[in-house]
Amino acid sequence: MTDLNSSSLDNSGRRIVVDPVTRIEGHMRCEVNVDENNIIRNAVSTGTMWRGLEVILKGRDPRDAWAFVERICGVCTGTHALTSVRAVEDALGIDIPLNAHLIRHLMDKTLQIHDHIVHFYHLHALDWVNPVNALKADPKETSELQQMVSPHHPKSSPGYFRDVQTRIRKFVESGQLGLFSNGYWDNPAYKLPPAADLMAVAHYLEALDLQKEVVKIHTIFGGKNPHPNYMVGGVACAINLDDVGAAGAPVNMVSLNFVLERIREAQAFTKNVYLPDVMAIAGIYKDWLYGGGLAGQNVLSYGTYTQVPGDKSTDLLPAGAIIGGNWNEVHPVDVRDPEQIKEFVSHSWYTYGGDETLGLHPWEGVTEPKFELGPNTKGTKTDIKELDESAKYSWIKSPRWRGHAMEVGPLARYIVAYASGKEYIQEQVDRSLSAFNQNTGLDLGLKQFLPSTLGRTLARALECELCTDTMLEDWHALVNNIKNGDSSTANVEKWDPSTWPKEAQGVGINEAPRGALGHWIKIKDGKIDNYQAIVPTTWNGSPRDHNGNIGAFEASLLDTPMERPDEPVEILRTLHSFDPCLACSTHVMSPDGQELTKVKIR
Repeated sequence: MTDLNSSSLDNSGRRIVVDPVTRIEGHMRCEVNVDENNIIRNAVSTGTMWRGLEVILKGRDPRDAWAFVERICGVCTGTHALTSVRAVEDALGIDIPLNAHLIRHLMDKTLQIHDHIVHFYHLHALDWVNPVNALKADPKETSELQQMVSPHHPKSSPGYFRDVQTRIRKFVESGQLGLFSNGYWDNPAYKLPPAADLMAVAHYLEALDLQKEVVKIHTIFGGKNPHPNYMVGGVACAINLDDVGAAGAPVNMVSLNFVLERIREAQAFTKNVYLPDVMAIAGIYKDWLYGGGLAGQNVLSYGTYTQVPGDKSTDLLPAGAIIGGNWNEVHPVDVRDPEQIKEFVSHSWYTYGGDETLGLHPWEGVTEPKFELGPNTKGTKTDIKELDESAKYSWIKSPRWRGHAMEVGPLARYIVAYASGKEYIQEQVDRSLSAFNQNTGLDLGLKQFLPSTLGRTLARALECELCTDTMLEDWHALVNNIKNGDSSTANVEKWDPSTWPKEAQGVGINEAPRGALGHWIKIKDGKIDNYQAIVPTTWNGSPRDHNGNIGAFEASLLDTPMERPDEPVEILRTLHSFDPCLACSTHVMSPDGQELTKVKIR
């Protein structure tokens, strides 16, 4: 394993540039150096857009912050809103009702399920699946494969797969491949047999139908999707089981039963389609154990899904940090501690106006852009050929936990939970590893398999299973609480700013689909005085820091062999396993770097 410090990386050899990285949210660039054997020896990950939400929020009413930050991204919407209201509630000392706690869980897990399913089938699967190759498949053979991989999935007849194949053929013959155009479909990095490709494409189409149904849960509790309503002090929906109205009515048993059906559909799809597909792909790509990077060394989780409101020790996925690959010690995480979390900008297009070897805790954070290219950059400001990674090279800052670069996300959550002794997680992981070894004839240990691109992809599917299973528990707990006479959904005792202290600060945390998410707020005289968000892709996509520590994206690409460097399937395969969201970690600036607009705060 290559030392994960820039001082050990080799930036000689051939430079391969991928710009833009597609099938992600936002704008990203990646550069790698390959040696004479086409093995990646250096990686440079760049966020190519600037995010200025923190600046826009200054001077605004903190009760409105969730509505602004929810629009950081069109994918990670509700998780930002939830984290924001938690930050305000923490600052003002607001406790929310039990119903609000459970409804927030249902909404948050809905986003998690939707995100993971869409990510795998519509963003990541094409790194493993060759849709054009599906035209060569025998529908009868595909049906037999489906029944072997997932005997409980009802859509498995030869006629079903023949119809899907006909749809694909018409699509290809039309000459308008859309999503499937410009793929490297003859690259030997694709290894699935035609039957597996046809099965996967069929499930791609099924996932399109499922994802539009499951998010309707957001419309029940939050009024709409993709930007459902949240509220400081609870949730914005009212509950009235006696009401039998339709659209726009308070939450009642009709709408609650509708939610229950969507949960059951998502659970069936996850167990009968999603998880079996991931395991089938892992079995065929059994030797593709690259991409571990920081996952084998340093992982971080803030913890999520608190069972007892206000008691983080009851998180289903616990908080913790693992350093140096030592799973025997899970370090406690305190997001308030300025010695634990700091952001650095020595290689980011920002300035702190002083010594940039010093990091800032988010409560003291500064978002001041400073775009400048290093002396060894090739090209011009508006047409960069190769970046100079020894200088500033990204619009993403470099957050560090006690000085360490960390990986966050489903894989990090699962490693921390497994090491923390969470039995549900251990059963899931052990079951999956046993099935992988049995199907492949290998005898891999947990640390050989899980910290890899395949393991990162599996962790997302396992988390989807956890969410669907526990959403049923949340649903029953909500219904029972309502039936016991509690219909409250908000605590408005401190809604009026006159009840607030003159100055306050708070932090909201969550585990978003892509990893650890934190929003830090300072309130003064009833207005936002400072607001900083460190999002998962800020952690994973961070550039080097002043000590040369590289981020998770960069670390994951090292030592990966490429079949054809000009067709960077392997780069996309590993980067997509993180589900990068550059919209969350960066935002808009013009090509020439000039000011685009001024925002006047009333």
